[in-house]
Amino acid sequence: MSIELKYFNVTVNDPIESISFYRDALGLEVRNDVASGGFHWITLGSASQPGVEIVLSEPHAGRSQADGDALQELLTKGSLPIMVFRTDDLDVTYERVLATGAEVLQEPIDQPWGPRDCAFRDPSGNTVRISQADTV
Repeated sequence: MSIELKYFNVTVNDPIESISFYRDALGLEVRNDVASGGFHWITLGSASQPGVEIVLSEPHAGRSQADGDALQELLTKGSLPIMVFRTDDLDVTYERVLATGAEVLQEPIDQPWGPRDCAFRDPSGNTVRISQADTV
């Protein structure tokens, strides 16, 4: 038996607004753009991981009003789980994301527990960390 990650959902206020960060700043490619039932979601992925997609969707998409409201509250507070991406050149990636005007949470640094990384906020306030790939 094998198991692989296929989709990872990222809750955003507006998928269209978030495209500028995930596509233009991080360099992910748009794979699907769907509007259905008054909601909109977009899937993106990396050419280096063709089987994995990130789904950008609104808090209320596919959820009850109460669950959507609770998720919106967590999104507003910045309390949703962080995402960590890996790159082969952190400094170049940092400069590319910075040039798009993304909010910087942490410039590239060597962490005491090992990785060299940086952090940004996406347009909805989600924390996105970017880590230097191991060079071993």
